[in-house]
Amino acid sequence: MAERKINPILKLVLEVGPIAVFFLAYRWAPVPDGLDTMERQLEQILFSTKVFIPVILATLGLSWYFTRHLPKMAVITAVVVVIFGGLTLVLRDDTFVKMKPTILYGLFAGILGFGLLRGQSYLKYLMDELLPMRDEGWMKFTRRFVVFYIFLAILNEVVWRSFGTDLWVSFRTFVLPVGNFLFIMAQVPLFQKYSDQAEKGDAA
Repeated sequence: MAERKINPILKLVLEVGPIAVFFLAYRWAPVPDGLDTMERQLEQILFSTKVFIPVILATLGLSWYFTRHLPKMAVITAVVVVIFGGLTLVLRDDTFVKMKPTILYGLFAGILGFGLLRGQSYLKYLMDELLPMRDEGWMKFTRRFVVFYIFLAILNEVVWRSFGTDLWVSFRTFVLPVGNFLFIMAQVPLFQKYSDQAEKGDAA
């Protein structure tokens, strides 16, 4: 079945909506009175995780409904969210949800790094439909991606282990998505240099 095009605004909502819902659920979580700071933060994390898991699954369903296609990275992210979110709820331990970005970024970096050792860009298989580039460009982009995701994994560990849950939730909601966006924007010259269209133009 052919992939359908989706409105860019709707696509953006489906991509950033779940984390925005997570943030709002954390801030507005119904918490009993009389709890100390750590108990309050745990109750907020548990509530926001209960909301976040079905929301991210719903966005996958909506993405399939509108496009008849599921991005591979979105599927992997959803699986990690369900596993670590489920552990957080079952064990009532927010360590798992806080480590989720670390595991996710580390997993992607490890998989992509393994591909590089084999002389391949696995990132091309995930994003080729979005960024048509020559193989040389994909290899350079993948190397940068691995370094960046290792940095994000380490940064997430530093933040959640060194600062309170309130700050980590803000970091997770705003800093990580903005960091990813700025990283992609910084790669635009690479995309342009190695794009298939640029090669066709040079050949002409």
